[in-house]
Amino acid sequence: MEPKVRKMAMVVRKFNMYEHDQAADDLNYWLSKSPVERISAVTFLVNQTLQPGQKMDKTKFRKIIVQK
Repeated sequence: MEPKVRKMAMVVRKFNMYEHDQAADDLNYWLSKSPVERISAVTFLVNQTLQPGQKMDKTKFRKIIVQK
C-alpha cells in the first residue's frame, strides 16, 4: 500500500491593518452561512463558557422553525 501524500498549499493574505475592514469581512462570512450553521456556532460558543453539568439558559429564546 502506498503512503498517502498530503497536498497543502500555504495561503497568505496581507492587508494594511489601518485600511482593512475586518468587521465587514466577518459579517460577509456569517451571512454566507445558513441560519442553522449560525445557530450551531452560537450554541457551540455558549457551551464553551458553561461549567460541567450546567445547561444553557434557553428562556431568552423563542422557538422558531428554520427552513433549510
